[in-house]
Amino acid sequence: MKIINARLRHRSELFTLSINQGVWSHIEQQSSYIHDASATVDAQGKLLSLPFVEPHIHLDAALTAGEPNWNMSGTLFEGIQRWSERKPMLSAEDIRQRALKTLDLLVENGIQFVRTHADVSDPSLVGLKTLCDIRDEVKGKITLQVVAFPQEGLLSFPNGVALMEEALEYGADVVGGIPHFEFTRELGEQSMKLVIELAQKYNRLVDVHCDETDDPNSRFLEVLAYEALNSGLGSRVTASHTTAMGSYDNAYCSRLFKLLKKSEINFISCPTESIHLQGRFDSYPKRRGLTRVKELNEAGMNVCFGQDSINDPWYSLGNGKLLRTLDFGLHICHMMGRNDFDTALDLITRNSAKTMNLRDDYAIEVGKPAHFILLDGEDDYTVLRNQSDVLMSVHQGNVLMKKKAVEITEKHFLV
Repeated sequence: MKIINARLRHRSELFTLSINQGVWSHIEQQSSYIHDASATVDAQGKLLSLPFVEPHIHLDAALTAGEPNWNMSGTLFEGIQRWSERKPMLSAEDIRQRALKTLDLLVENGIQFVRTHADVSDPSLVGLKTLCDIRDEVKGKITLQVVAFPQEGLLSFPNGVALMEEALEYGADVVGGIPHFEFTRELGEQSMKLVIELAQKYNRLVDVHCDETDDPNSRFLEVLAYEALNSGLGSRVTASHTTAMGSYDNAYCSRLFKLLKKSEINFISCPTESIHLQGRFDSYPKRRGLTRVKELNEAGMNVCFGQDSINDPWYSLGNGKLLRTLDFGLHICHMMGRNDFDTALDLITRNSAKTMNLRDDYAIEVGKPAHFILLDGEDDYTVLRNQSDVLMSVHQGNVLMKKKAVEITEKHFLV
């Protein structure tokens, strides 16, 4: 595949890029627009970017809003209750049909790398097993990581630890946790230590739903960060949500940030989810309910955005568009300065890839796997402001989707 007249992020020049056997084989700067009959794709000055990365979603629950009952209050805890009512209806075919439909939606919107949580507070583990099977089936088209997520607590749910180990033995990629949902503070702290121990035992990544509450006394993040630092797992550990940080005072955060940065853990914020689930106990003033995304970013820590839910008991909207999530996040987190716009796409690309530990497989460089999307804009700012369409998505040289606006000369494919 040969692509001409493409723009790359933070570069004003046009580029010609070639793919051979699914790998970037040639990247060359152009002096001007060119016409080349041998080209597979004429990008026409559009932005060729690394693919979008969805680091936090729940595919096992996607497309279940209102089944059997709607979350009438819109709260986090009613969402958990509605999900407990839906779980008896789960089957492998039910989860498979909804997960594949949701993955198609994500691919249509330029997402090629996905980390999904699967509820393991279910003795059958049907959600986790089905998603692991799907992961293996779609390999080569989309990269899927599966988190063993103890929705109702690792230590507070009957046989929670045994179910977690069964999930890891089946092939879950990531160990999950939810310390603020455990029955006591002591159990929450113990669960964080156990999560790290299991990650070491099974050589897995870690992604914890951590302090997803407005309670300023919910401080399991410091326990997770210390255990990540002490174990040496560091960048293999992720703290999702951490919304309680939005309620921590500055004196505490000044000390906490030293530990967080030293630990090298990653952070995921889900702005559309958190802005509506949190702040529910407030009248006015009402908290925004997000973690300190701007401050974490400015302190040099790795932070990214995820959608969390698509049409499920916790969030009945959602359309698979990470640019929408990014737009919400920048507004809510007061990241509306010109310099913020220049790096905004990192929050749904490079930073998310680092969180998923993708390493060298995620780069537009000669010799690297050829993953990219073509966006209907010429730079980051234009794409963000216009909420631009994804015109084309290519994974390892294979075309996953393309819009009619992109002409492809099929005979020139070299994959």
